[in-house]
Amino acid sequence: MKRPILNFLLGTVAVAALYSCKKDEKYVYQIGEPKLEVKSDISAAHFGDSLVFQVHASDQEIALSTVKVQLFFTDDQVSETTIRTKENGDYSGKIFIPFYKNVPNGKATLKFILQNISQKMTEQSYEIDLTRPDFPYLNLVTESKSYKMEKIGTNEYAVTESFPSSVKGYIQAPKVGEQGNPMNFGWVNNTVEIGSTTEIPFTNLTSGVYSIKFNTLTYEASPFINIYLNGNLLSRVDDDYFKGEFELKNGEQVTFDGIDDVKNWWIDPDYFIQKSDGSINFNGINGKYRITVDFKLKYFLVEAMDGANLASLKADGTGAIWIIGEGIGKPGIATNQVGWSPEKALCMMPIGNKKYQITLKAGESIHASNINFKFFHQKNWGGEFGATSISTDNDMIFIGDGTNGRDSGNLGIVSGKSLTLGTSYILTVDLGQGNSKAILTVVKK
Repeated sequence: MKRPILNFLLGTVAVAALYSCKKDEKYVYQIGEPKLEVKSDISAAHFGDSLVFQVHASDQEIALSTVKVQLFFTDDQVSETTIRTKENGDYSGKIFIPFYKNVPNGKATLKFILQNISQKMTEQSYEIDLTRPDFPYLNLVTESKSYKMEKIGTNEYAVTESFPSSVKGYIQAPKVGEQGNPMNFGWVNNTVEIGSTTEIPFTNLTSGVYSIKFNTLTYEASPFINIYLNGNLLSRVDDDYFKGEFELKNGEQVTFDGIDDVKNWWIDPDYFIQKSDGSINFNGINGKYRITVDFKLKYFLVEAMDGANLASLKADGTGAIWIIGEGIGKPGIATNQVGWSPEKALCMMPIGNKKYQITLKAGESIHASNINFKFFHQKNWGGEFGATSISTDNDMIFIGDGTNGRDSGNLGIVSGKSLTLGTSYILTVDLGQGNSKAILTVVKK
């Protein structure tokens, strides 16, 4: 009789446990009757508002926990706020309505969720009309002065003044309505975004009277200098530099749109040929190149590429050769000497047949009597041409061996001699016999 009694007792415990679980699930965690009443007008608001709401929360059976208020643009939740509701009564709070770009006036959903301590909830949803605030004006805030931007159209604002060619500042929108907030628009990742006071780098081709504009719907701002090479937009690095990567062919015409005075720029004779009519043709071999437009020095820096990376010398002698050192610089040594800075290394122009050249003018892009630079396999430290891997029979420029006044592989001017000021020299490195048997030739142009 003991075993049937034991089985009966175990069965009774199992049933009781199952009943207890069901009871916990059904009653312990879902009891009470939370009730919610929205007592404020929430039918309309502006984007950018902190919408104030008032609710009455109650539950006659069990203590309350929280009221969550959630805002949805279509099906996307864009904002939420939570209020602790320990007792029955009236509660108030705010929920922020985001001011996104390119979101037109329309309807949104505001959801209220009241929950008691047993996790039982009640929900209520309301449709709300949202409109973009009609700012009476905006402010362009610069380091030295604030300029009032007048409204010139729907969402459009402008200030017209005598400005320098470069103006840096952020845009501030005033509070609109009792629930509105002032808003700032600044520069983030080369575009205008809300919530930033990083200065926007407005740029114009010339100083003088011009307009700075901003659209509060699209966040479009102007003016900015946009540079195009053969119709392709270059990426903005900062106020002074733009860059792009292009497949270029020898002899093809190259056009730079967005530069008014390109005729006054320094044109690199290795990579470009400028004709008498002002047109520019590419002079390098067919390939991919990175071109950096330098507004400070007014020239185009050209660097050979291999796929997505800057080119380096390959074992078969193809690729690129770079120059690092003193007494050399483009467009000039006075303004942009390379020095021992790898990030400023010059890329010799690949001319085919494992040959690389650079054209330099004595007194301008190369010192006439004092140089100390060498050839590298990459735009950085690493592979380089030492005294045993490069030679020359030139009577003006010698290659150092560590005992003749220059370190191994470094170039120097022969003592007592100098290059002729104003004369151009073409330096060519020929790897036809292999990377360890490079030959340097120097020819007057």
